[in-house]
Amino acid sequence: MPGDWNLTNDLRRAKWQATGLLLLVTAVFVTTHWLPASLTVRGVKAVAEAAMVGALADWFAVTALFRRIPLPWLGRHTAIIARNKDRIGENLAVFVRDKFLDTPSLLALVRQHDPAQQLAHWLAAPAHRQLLGQQLGRVLAGVLEMVQDRQVERWLTRALRSVLAQVDMGQSLATLLAALTHEGRHQVVLDDVLQRLSSLLRREPTRLFMAQTIVQWLKREHPLKEKVLPSDWLGDKGADVLAEALDSVLAEVAQDPQHQMRQAFDRSLAHFILRLRSDAAYQARATELRDYLLHDENLARYLHALWSRTRAKLQADLASEQSWTVRKLAGMGQWLGQSLAQDAALRASMNARLERWAQALAPDVSQFIARHIQDTVQRWDAQELSVLVEQHIGKDLQFIRINGTLVGGAVGLLLFLSGLWLAH
Repeated sequence: MPGDWNLTNDLRRAKWQATGLLLLVTAVFVTTHWLPASLTVRGVKAVAEAAMVGALADWFAVTALFRRIPLPWLGRHTAIIARNKDRIGENLAVFVRDKFLDTPSLLALVRQHDPAQQLAHWLAAPAHRQLLGQQLGRVLAGVLEMVQDRQVERWLTRALRSVLAQVDMGQSLATLLAALTHEGRHQVVLDDVLQRLSSLLRREPTRLFMAQTIVQWLKREHPLKEKVLPSDWLGDKGADVLAEALDSVLAEVAQDPQHQMRQAFDRSLAHFILRLRSDAAYQARATELRDYLLHDENLARYLHALWSRTRAKLQADLASEQSWTVRKLAGMGQWLGQSLAQDAALRASMNARLERWAQALAPDVSQFIARHIQDTVQRWDAQELSVLVEQHIGKDLQFIRINGTLVGGAVGLLLFLSGLWLAH
């Protein structure tokens, strides 16, 4: 890879610089043996000698990290990284777990950065919302492709049937309806139904259908009267009267929270929920419904065909450059961003929930990541690990050799001058 090649070249260049400096001071030291022993020559010799010692000592220290040096008694303390690979991995895993992924650190991270506010700010940019939609679209496309696999599809079908077979349909329906009726939530649904029915009654196609139905009824039930009566006029007027009457009743129910029809609706739902929970006949019917959903082949084929068509359309849409699904996902991002930006209570709730998740999940997640780090390092080849580490930090370590040479020379000069001063 280009990056590895650059690292290798940089490391080789740094090694040559450190080694070149060692060779230079060695050449100076050797040269001083052939020169007259003047004060200057003696000083240069002392500096070069000390610089050689410093350079060789640091060469040994740096090289011993990565390679074995075959020296008596000292060789067993070389190739430190390769020899201690597993221990390094274990210590690294513990360090990451205890210092980065511990519960207090994660909680402090959430409290410091206010993730909800950061998310709202990020989603304020149209490009970010588009990116979110595209990424979610890719995830959805991947999921659809995965479930398209026959083996996965069969497994999902078996899993769903297994779960459904264990469901007490009567109790489940009763619980669902009880949740929907809690605190009058079903009345909101009823209001929406009333509004839609009223709107439907005001439409001309509905009036025309009602008029035609009245005319057909006259022809079927009173054929003789229909021939002498203005049936079309009666149909139109009857449809208008019927629609207005129904619309008036719907308006009364919609405007009166205590209307008797609402109360009757409440009583009917409560009675139905009670029967689902306690009536053996209702429970038997619910069980029959469950068995029908489980075993009816026609229904299974219909649902499979419906799912296949839906999946194909969704996949085609996600593959399009102007995907409707991606736009909707981006729109959801815009809605979420605006909601978070405008609602401080919502941001506080999201941050509090993130804190609870971090507190609950941190121990298991940190342990999992630590184990992954440790196992990964243990699987690495020791020599390859040494090479990898040397490529990344070896260049800096060569400056230790250079500094050792320079510091050694400086110490040699200091010792030489100290010796002269003490001699006088």
